[in-house]
Amino acid sequence: MILEELSIINYKNLVQAELQFSPKINCFIGNNGMGKTNLLDAVYYLSFCKSYTNPIDSQIIHHNADVCMLQGRFLSEENAREEIYSAIRRRQKKQFKRNKKDYERLSDHIGLIPLVMISPADNELITGGSDTRRKFLDMAISQFDKEYLRALVRYTKALQQRNVLLKNEEESSDITLLELWEDQMVEEGCLIHRKRKAFIEEFTPIFNDFYARISQSGETVSFDYISQLNEADFREILGRNRQRDMAFGHTTTGIHRDELEMLLDGYPIKKVGSQGQNKTYFVSLKLAQFHFLQQTGHTTPILLLDDIFDRLDAHRVEEIVKLVSGSGFGQIFLSDTNRESLDRILVRTHNDAHIYSVTDGEINRLKE
Repeated sequence: MILEELSIINYKNLVQAELQFSPKINCFIGNNGMGKTNLLDAVYYLSFCKSYTNPIDSQIIHHNADVCMLQGRFLSEENAREEIYSAIRRRQKKQFKRNKKDYERLSDHIGLIPLVMISPADNELITGGSDTRRKFLDMAISQFDKEYLRALVRYTKALQQRNVLLKNEEESSDITLLELWEDQMVEEGCLIHRKRKAFIEEFTPIFNDFYARISQSGETVSFDYISQLNEADFREILGRNRQRDMAFGHTTTGIHRDELEMLLDGYPIKKVGSQGQNKTYFVSLKLAQFHFLQQTGHTTPILLLDDIFDRLDAHRVEEIVKLVSGSGFGQIFLSDTNRESLDRILVRTHNDAHIYSVTDGEINRLKE
């Protein structure tokens, strides 16, 4: 998938921009805080219906405005054009349209524009809580597996309804209603658990290969998928813990408690990894995700690289440059504070490249 044109109005500090992009490499240069990340985040928003960094939509609207608008024109590998439009207004439900038609459900959009973003914020995958790693699993699988996404939506709804009953002392005595929601949780949860296990099994060797190529070391990387469903029947677990859940007022067991432990040479990387190893880990993780999506999907994903070269030694930077400059990657959006890393990529590729300066939210194309 290629993003040909992007219109931006009041997206964070980007007041207005009309941009046409290269089908291969688009580089954004500027100091920190100028708007480079916001530009990449706008591209991400059109793929996932949400910001990469701001979970609350109202926070992405420019502080002097009441509405934010994004419009992108994409070209598929089958030469089909897709026009995606989004408008976010304060205190109103956001609009999301494909070719001027509203979506009934935003989840229907996920996967249309496959995309992988690599950012310094991805260090949270290593240092953050288990919910961060579950989110990575869910977004990675949902982009190529609609059945998984639908199951995730239904499971979340059933979980929320069960929790409402658990908090209501009168209604929680209605075991029939509780069991109704538990039946849905079991059906969808078992499917999600099965697909997570299958993904991790197939994904791990790809990830290990990318880590080895970037680190140029004998270190191995892997995962430990920790789930209550690994060893026990989900329905039996829910029934056994029902009284305790009533006391706590929420559901304490299920796939929403899963953990993806990230390992380096068999040990949790959050405990043993250096800064460089951590960054190599999550960059390799995302590049492996890109490769997996490319192999399983109908189109090559867009790749966003946000300031990823900082705090990596020279040989690791060189290996990343080799990888993303290769023919296996499609359209790339790349930001950095100086041109040195960007020029090292550009010198390796003979493809068309656009270079932009970003200063206080103003984006201007430079002469290559």
